[in-house]
Parts: sequence; C-alpha cells; structure tokens
Amino acid sequence: MSKRSRLAVFFAALGALVVIAVVVTVAVRSQSAQAGEHPASYAVAADSDACGAGWGGQDAPTNASVPGGEQTFTVTNHTVAGIEVYLQAVDSKKVFLDLEGLGAGAHATARVTIGAGRYRFVCLPADADPVHGPTVSVGPAPPSAQLTPGVVPVTRNDLIPVAKTYTTWVASRIPVLQRQVAELGADTAEGDLAAARRDWLSAHLTYETLGAAYDAFGNTGDAIDGLPAPGTTALTDPGLTGFHRIEALLWSGAPATQATDAVSALSASVATLASTIADAEIDPGAIGLRAHEIVENALQFELTGDADAASGTELATVDANLSGASAALAPLTSILSSRYDGLTATTASIAATQKLIESFRAADGSWRPLSSLSRAERERVDGAVDGTLELLAPVAAICDIRREA
Repeated sequence: MSKRSRLAVFFAALGALVVIAVVVTVAVRSQSAQAGEHPASYAVAADSDACGAGWGGQDAPTNASVPGGEQTFTVTNHTVAGIEVYLQAVDSKKVFLDLEGLGAGAHATARVTIGAGRYRFVCLPADADPVHGPTVSVGPAPPSAQLTPGVVPVTRNDLIPVAKTYTTWVASRIPVLQRQVAELGADTAEGDLAAARRDWLSAHLTYETLGAAYDAFGNTGDAIDGLPAPGTTALTDPGLTGFHRIEALLWSGAPATQATDAVSALSASVATLASTIADAEIDPGAIGLRAHEIVENALQFELTGDADAASGTELATVDANLSGASAALAPLTSILSSRYDGLTATTASIAATQKLIESFRAADGSWRPLSSLSRAERERVDGAVDGTLELLAPVAAICDIRREA
C-alpha cells in the first residue's frame, strides 16, 4: 500500500480560504441568500461566438451595468465539445469563477460575490484560443458582503521552473539518503542494534522530507516506504519492503542482523532511485498540491499511529513532513507572494507547528512516542497540524494550472 494519499482538495468546502469559486453543479447558499435576499441571477452562454451572453440582460451589450454583490450564474455550454469558463476581472486579470470540463450541452450553476469593477466571461475551448465575452461594469457591493477572492491564473509555464528547482533539491538529497542507508547496513551487519535504530531513523526522516516527489518515484517509492497491506502488519506482510519492514524488525526484539537482508533490499531500491532521479518527471502542476498533501499524510498516517511499526517515532516523521512541506513551498514563493495573502501566515504556521512537535524531542535526540502524549498534548498537536493544513489548502487551489485568458 502506498503512503500517497488521495489527491482530493475540496475547494468548495474551504470557506473563506477558497481562492476560486470552483466547479460545482449546485452552488452553496451564501449569507445573503440565507438571510432571505435574492441575488441577481443570470443564464449565461458559453459559446465560441457569444461567450458570456446573458449577463446583464438577455442580449447584454458591451459595457452593460449590473449591481455589485452576489451573482448567480447558470452557465450552459452551447458548443459541441467540452469547454472551460472563467469569470475574470478585465483590469487585474484575476479569475473569480472557474468552471472546468463543462461538457457539450451541459450547464453548471455557481454563485460569486463581486465588488465594483469591470468583468467579463472568458470561454476556453480545448483546442482553440480563448474567447472574451462583453465587458460588464459592476457596481459596489453591499458593505456587509464577503467578496469572493480572485487570483491571477498560474500557467504550466509559470510552474516549469518551480518543478526544475524542486527536482534539483530532491536530487541533492539522494546521496545523503544513500550514505545513511549504507551506515544502517553496516550497523545491522555488525549487530549493533542501538546504532542501527539511530541510523534507520536518520535515513527515514531524510526520505520523509521528499514528499512532493513521491509520485515521480513510482514503484520504487512504494518499495522504499510502502505500508503493509490491509489485514497484515509490517512483520507479517510478505510483500512489504523498505523502511517499515526494517523498522518492524529492529524493534521486534530480534537481533539487528535479522534486518540485514531487508536493508540490502532498501539499499538496492535507493540505488535505483539515484540512477533514475535525473530523468524523473515531477509534474509542475503537482508541487502546490503536494505541499498540502504532505501535511495531510502526516495527519492521516502518522498522527493516527497507522504508519508506526513499533519504533514510536511518529512525531519525528511529522517534523520531517513539515520540513518537506516547506521545501515544496519554497520554490513557489515568487508565484504565491502576489497571489496569496496568507503566505506569511502559512510559513509561520509551519514553523510554529515544528517548534511544538520538536518540544517532544529529548536532549539526546530521542523522541517521545505518540502514545505517551496526554490528551491535552495530542489536542495541541492535532490542532496545530490541522491549522497548517488549512492554510496550505489555498496553495493547492492557486497553483492549479489554468490557461492564460
């Protein structure tokens, strides 16, 4: 079983943190709608010839005017193929609504709340240039309105340098991992259990910082850090290899030499990784999502104890995962600094959460097992990690690749 968790980020459920009003068939009711107010509703065409027709009136001309505030759009694709539709601010190029994969003849209904400015719909057929709809002037929104945030689209070209920078960093860590695994092999061969356990943890934590590259590792990644199959343990799963098999052996009470073959297999997998990393393709569009997913994995696997194979080093792994999230976030800074107001809070949250996690590490470098934490301590840790996860969610939304319009 791979440690790579689901890639689902449910943008519509992220409340005020959502940066784009995303693809939904039925939009969530807003505060004004709940209060009994009726937002403006428009049937809008998505068409190569008449993109955006219907906003501001059935045959709204260029420079139509509508009141600001909440708008309900039912967008219908009148083409014979799939199409993507943006609601875009003309001057800032920010996108406030992104309807992806709208099939031929299909429609989607969504609500956004927008303030004063000039806006237009943009229709993006799969194999054709964007089509700009008429400009609509929007008046000021009511003072109590919570405006939908917008974002300038991030393109694949924007993210290619990010992927290259991150890949270079990952490649620089592989020799460190190889050296640590070699030290682990020497200690298990000598039967030095205490040293083998220390070296296992060092190597495992190095690998756990590389989370945004896991998909590029393919089957090799599963061989290095896979989890036991359902219904088995790290000791009983006959197909399990890698760090968790070695962990189970080193903390089973058996001599360290019992792990020699498993360490040799791990060494071979890491050597394969080293020989292929230069050709590994880290999806440019996945970096932002992985920054979120790394912490999601920590919450799902480590802070539940599901990934522990008796070493009790879950908190050390969470610490490494947070370092991995920082490493994935770092090359995105130039993109996010002008697009995400919460970037500073996000990096601060990662640092504060790491400080909390590291408070459970003793002066000799040993870590308290997750099971030894009090209920209050567990709640503090879970709350801090969950808070960081929420702040990282908009990064995934912002860095979702979109076409320039």
